[in-house]
Amino acid sequence: MNILQKKSLYDNKIAFIGAGNMASCILGGLVKQGFPANNIYVSAPDQPQLDALEKKYQVRTSADNAACAGDADILVLAVKPQILSKVCLRLSEHLSPGTLVISVAAGIDCESISGWLNDHQAIVRCMPNTPALVQEGASGLFATDAVSETQRQNAAAIMASVGKVCWIEDEQLMHPITALSGSGPAYFFLFIESMIETAVKQGLDPIMARTLAIQTALGAATLAGQSDVDVAELRRRVTSPNGTTEQAIATFEAKQLRGTVEAAMEACSKRSQELALEAKAVTAPK
Repeated sequence: MNILQKKSLYDNKIAFIGAGNMASCILGGLVKQGFPANNIYVSAPDQPQLDALEKKYQVRTSADNAACAGDADILVLAVKPQILSKVCLRLSEHLSPGTLVISVAAGIDCESISGWLNDHQAIVRCMPNTPALVQEGASGLFATDAVSETQRQNAAAIMASVGKVCWIEDEQLMHPITALSGSGPAYFFLFIESMIETAVKQGLDPIMARTLAIQTALGAATLAGQSDVDVAELRRRVTSPNGTTEQAIATFEAKQLRGTVEAAMEACSKRSQELALEAKAVTAPK
């Protein structure tokens, strides 16, 4: 039995490579859930970022990726997709075979990550989103066959510290997940932005328009999450015949809102697939 299968999550050393927003929110969520800060290590080239995390959460920091990751039980790769290959290639000789690797890089598949990490097998790919910053994230997870059940549970627990978690068994579904929840917050931000701008044009005070738009979005999402009926029925219930809402919905339909959303998500998914193909062009040196 792998030693990780005998450990609880709290007994593991978790190392984060990258100290940006996503790393910060995940490790912050862990600490808030009671995970011991002295078991969290963070490495990044930006010393001010490291200093800020160390001061805020009392985690351990280093500018040396290899030293940070060398004896980690769980390694979280929280860097941009464009530099992931370089980071992994430099870590490949320092990673323990029993380490669980979790990648939050968009578009980069497990096969590419494994190749860059000298054929490392225990990999979980994760697509989180920015509401994780307020512990309201949504993450899709995929695990390779080499990931043990305990490691799956640990990966889920880490991401559950900042929101909801869903597992998929087909890695190709990570592309539509990226288009749905990974990039999805930006769609809602754009919609809220547009509502605010229109309300201001119609005469509302900008602060009032912002307050009402954001609260409306929050209330609608909360109601949808807590209701025992689907969102289509919730929409129908608020859309009275010949009423004001019906006019707005009819305009959305006439302007092909559904088709626009579909086209946007297809473009997002396509870009995720392109990132995966670009990654496959980067190979480890022989």
